[in-house]
Amino acid sequence: MGKNINKYWIEKNDQYLLFVPWHFPLHNDNSIMGVSTVAEEAFKKDYAAVYDHLLQFRDQLEKRNQAETGIRYEWYALQRFGSNYWKNFNLTKIIYPNMTKFMPFYYDESGHYLNDKCFMITGKHLSYLTAFLNSSIFKYCFINNFPELMGGTRELRKIFFDLIPVMPVNDDINETFKNKVNTIQEMKGQKISTIKQEKEIDQMLFDLYNLTIEEREVIGFIEI
Repeated sequence: MGKNINKYWIEKNDQYLLFVPWHFPLHNDNSIMGVSTVAEEAFKKDYAAVYDHLLQFRDQLEKRNQAETGIRYEWYALQRFGSNYWKNFNLTKIIYPNMTKFMPFYYDESGHYLNDKCFMITGKHLSYLTAFLNSSIFKYCFINNFPELMGGTRELRKIFFDLIPVMPVNDDINETFKNKVNTIQEMKGQKISTIKQEKEIDQMLFDLYNLTIEEREVIGFIEI
């Protein structure tokens, strides 16, 4: 959830999601049409504990939108189609809340799923991008480009991110930032101060962007 996301750290809440798409666990078999008893038997065999849990609610599940029941999906599966991007949750990604007073961006390699109070970024060079988004440089951009809402929060919408020019980097530079980001996130998990390491990332970005001494001083002074 959005409230679980912190700068370089996620607060664990031991909550889990049962995600059961149509024809699960044979959902990648595009030849299956309509309700599949074969899929249900595979589900019952391969995920017996989950199947038995859902079986307690079969009557209620079968009554969901009865006009569709028995036509497009099994009784235990999602009623409506799961979005095509659901597999992206299992990719390496950056997670951040939809609204915040601060700048909490987390580099995720653990396949966390998000609710509707969070967003994610997938693609290349995500370690570098995580470092940039948590940096003093982005803090300066954040204040000037993301409108402030009531209560001092700001909305992290794509249209505002599109205003921020981010320097492209190569794989070697990304790997350098990855080492730093991984170290910080491990330290955060152990509740160890990472001020020194975060300042090192700031300096790396200042050098990468060839900022003058005056620009570094202005950016370093910004607070939120």
